[in-house]
Amino acid sequence: MTIMKKRYIIGIALGLVFIVVAIFSYNSNSIEYSNFTPAKSSGKKVQVIGSWVKEKSSDYNSEKNIFTFYMNDKEHKEAKVIFSGSKPNNFALAQYFVVTGKFQGNDFIASDILTKCPSKYEGTMKDIKE
Repeated sequence: MTIMKKRYIIGIALGLVFIVVAIFSYNSNSIEYSNFTPAKSSGKKVQVIGSWVKEKSSDYNSEKNIFTFYMNDKEHKEAKVIFSGSKPNNFALAQYFVVTGKFQGNDFIASDILTKCPSKYEGTMKDIKE
């Protein structure tokens, strides 16, 4: 084999390794959307879209820096959400939330809360169900 052929083979092998690593990295970093029921049984980290159950209060413990509230997912299944962090500034105004985390027992332990406030440019919770 000539030196040129060896270089092509090595180049192709390195390219394939790079592609495999890129695909693996993308898949391991993606977090799927779910509802509370399958999220509870899977034990995986997921994102859940839902709305605050306003009939049940929210609580922020400033000493422990823990925010808790109850949320309904888009199938109207309710769960207690516990977030290690401060209450989002626009929490009371938010139309719906995207919480990222996983279940521990009956509580959804959130690592992130994204609030979605009403806007004439955004869809409603009803649009998300479709």
